[in-house]
Amino acid sequence: MINTEVSSSSSRRPLSEPKSEFANIWSDTLAIFWGDWLKLRVRIKQVMATGLVSPLIYILAFGMGLGSALDKTIVPAAGDSYLEFILPGMVALSSMTISFGGTTFSICGDRLYNKTFEELLLLPVHPLALHLGKMMAGILRGLLTASSVIVVSILFTGKVFSFLNPLFFLLLILNCAVFAGLGVIVGLRVKSLESVGILNNFLIVPMSFLGATFFDPETLPSAFRAVVYCIPLTYTTTGLRAAAYLPLSEFPWHAIPILGTVAIALAFIGAYQFSHQRD
Repeated sequence: MINTEVSSSSSRRPLSEPKSEFANIWSDTLAIFWGDWLKLRVRIKQVMATGLVSPLIYILAFGMGLGSALDKTIVPAAGDSYLEFILPGMVALSSMTISFGGTTFSICGDRLYNKTFEELLLLPVHPLALHLGKMMAGILRGLLTASSVIVVSILFTGKVFSFLNPLFFLLLILNCAVFAGLGVIVGLRVKSLESVGILNNFLIVPMSFLGATFFDPETLPSAFRAVVYCIPLTYTTTGLRAAAYLPLSEFPWHAIPILGTVAIALAFIGAYQFSHQRD
């Protein structure tokens, strides 16, 4: 009698519902990200310092050197001086460089030298989760470096809340997502570290100077302006500048969906690449 009651009660107990596809992808993404975080956490200071060198040189050379002369003749589009004008661009520049370079070299190291990347491809996880996990690690790298530049910017300007606001960080995260996603795709495709250097010289370095970092794109001729607005960094730089210094009525809200769309497109390209990757 007791066995019958137990069996009948157990038969009425609702079974746990299977996890949705989205939940599975998200849990797999966190697992991939955690693996990269375990390797990254021992190098946090190095990562934060690596992307700080170039922005500091630009700040000293352009912001304080050239800027002292420009302030007498040119009124900056945002900020009280040319130094303040370029500081949001330095934040965008550092996050772009480290998100892309750190992600690319991390994948290339596992693929070409450590020979451990095949183990990752054999994991029973969704290809999109592989891309998103690696991309999240790249976002973290970019944010760590950008935080160092933000501290420097606050020290130079004294404007704490200009650089610490939700819109500023939203654009910064989207920028890191775009270039970390690009870094994943490049890391999967290149055949050697020399190829990474070539791509960096022909892709990242031009964007560093053409992405509205040192100038206001609205002052350019129409043809050149169209080229500049094809660069994702331009939307980040102009958006960060507006978030830091301008009222909300002048914020370029179109920058958020544009960067988000690029990041999503790169995610699907990266997932496709992961699903067809053969190392």
